[in-house]
Amino acid sequence: MRMKNTLHALASLGCVLLVAGCGMLPDKPARSTLYDFGPGLSTTAPAATPATALPALSLAEFDSNSRLDGTQILYRMGYADANELRPYGQSRWSLPPAQLLRQRLRDTLAERRTVLGPEESATLARTESIVPDTLRISLDEFSHYFDAPASSTGLVRLRATLVRSATGGDRVMGQRTFTVRRPAASADAPGGVKALIAASDAAMAEVVQWVDQLQQQEPPQPRAAAPRR
Repeated sequence: MRMKNTLHALASLGCVLLVAGCGMLPDKPARSTLYDFGPGLSTTAPAATPATALPALSLAEFDSNSRLDGTQILYRMGYADANELRPYGQSRWSLPPAQLLRQRLRDTLAERRTVLGPEESATLARTESIVPDTLRISLDEFSHYFDAPASSTGLVRLRATLVRSATGGDRVMGQRTFTVRRPAASADAPGGVKALIAASDAAMAEVVQWVDQLQQQEPPQPRAAAPRR
């Protein structure tokens, strides 16, 4: 009887420990919230112009530093240590920022002209012996920047280079760095995302205007592609 009572007590203790252990099991990992630039704006460029009035443009793949290759949403505490990039834990971009920006710029440019990718531009050169100007973008900064705990902005900095193919080789028509800030409504990932999208749209509009000005100053002329060997 004593042995039976002991076994019963041990079994009861085991059940209690099992229930307690189950209560201590971690919850399922929370899913990260994914953000992109949305469905796009009806227009972010200056007044609409027929696409045929502007020359075709080749848009190269964006370059970016290794810090921006991932999908993390990054922020800087400028008032504490502006050199440290920190990621938001449960929020991410759906694609690396450079890819999201390239999609946005392509959509913006395409409202007013034909926009080609590198492969499409190469095909045009082979079939029609025409080489369009190439726009190259390097993304240098894309972060939610805090000037103070309650004051922050979406910060975008990029370098644009417009290149024209000439008989003697490529020629740089112009190069410019664009730095744009837009205020964030809240000191968290959703606030940073909206501020970064607003800053990106403003930067894209500035890039489009800059490209238009360069090409108006020096309109592109049809050029024969270099003969293939």
